[in-house]
Amino acid sequence: MSEKDKDILKIAIPSIVSNITVPLLGLVDVTIVGHMGSAAYIGAIAVGSMIFNVIYWIFGFLRMGTSGMTSQAYGRRRLDEAVDMLVRSMALGVGVGILFVLAQPVVKYAAMAAMQPTDDIKAYTSAYFDICIWGAPAVLGLYSLTGWYIGMQNTRTPMVISIVQNIINIAASITLVSVFGMKVEGVAIGTLVAQYAGFALALVMLCNRYGRLMRYISVKAMRDTKAMMRFFTVNRDIFLRTVFLVAVNLFFTAAGAKQGAVILSVNTLLFQLFTLYSYVMDGFAYAGEAIGGKYYGAGNVRAFDDIVRRLFVWALLLTALYTLVYLFGGRPFLRLLTDEPDVVSASKEIGRASCRERVSEAV
Repeated sequence: MSEKDKDILKIAIPSIVSNITVPLLGLVDVTIVGHMGSAAYIGAIAVGSMIFNVIYWIFGFLRMGTSGMTSQAYGRRRLDEAVDMLVRSMALGVGVGILFVLAQPVVKYAAMAAMQPTDDIKAYTSAYFDICIWGAPAVLGLYSLTGWYIGMQNTRTPMVISIVQNIINIAASITLVSVFGMKVEGVAIGTLVAQYAGFALALVMLCNRYGRLMRYISVKAMRDTKAMMRFFTVNRDIFLRTVFLVAVNLFFTAAGAKQGAVILSVNTLLFQLFTLYSYVMDGFAYAGEAIGGKYYGAGNVRAFDDIVRRLFVWALLLTALYTLVYLFGGRPFLRLLTDEPDVVSASKEIGRASCRERVSEAV
């Protein structure tokens, strides 16, 4: 294995661990409610999670854009520019999160109108939303911090934060549900506590490791409209790509919500397989952003092109590997998430129908 492949894995593997914890936060919620005795609970978490996925995915450029532009500043050895990038991104992320909290009645109405869940799911979804919306500033602020860490070639810190965040989420959610007898509300509170704990830990680790860079912090960075407009311009394509991706996911969840709790639950569980794969691949994308941005900022075109070629090879290998995992490990994975017989049975039927359709298309 070449040194550049090792450099890719050095950033990609911690990023994968960190990325997988994002769907795991939702997966833990699904697993807990999947054993509560009603498919409506799974459906509520599905709709609620999709609402926040839509909100947060659209602002995914906070992480991706911050990572790319920070890595370029790092490649140029302009640490002052890197800190300015963090300040602008944090101000935007936390500010937008506060706006979501203030506008939560409007956001909730629009989300429910778009998803159109059945009556038995709607009440639980509403309770989940009312609690989790308060985590928006923490989530978007953590997006900015995570992107900045990756841009500084540091993926271990986001990995540690994500692991701690998941441990807190699991402990808090199980305690609130099992000990205090709460239902969807307990799961939502556990998620909220984990979100703010992760954000607080990220700030503490920022001060501990990069305290010497804090002297570069300037309020002028937030008032630099030209730099802010450049940030939006660079991330325009990422934003549009995310909007289209979210639209597709929203359509499938909304379609499942109209068909009742069982179909929605099946759709949610099967979608977890795709989500896990996408976050694994994103780990290599983050490596490309960090290493490629560093070489681009340093003006090393040859090294930049080489990294791009190597990332394509890794993508092909991982696609083949995940296809095998999906074929032979899909059903055991579903049984791990829920013991609802109707949901497991329906997921098998949908899986068989999908396989028959693919065979007929191949013929």
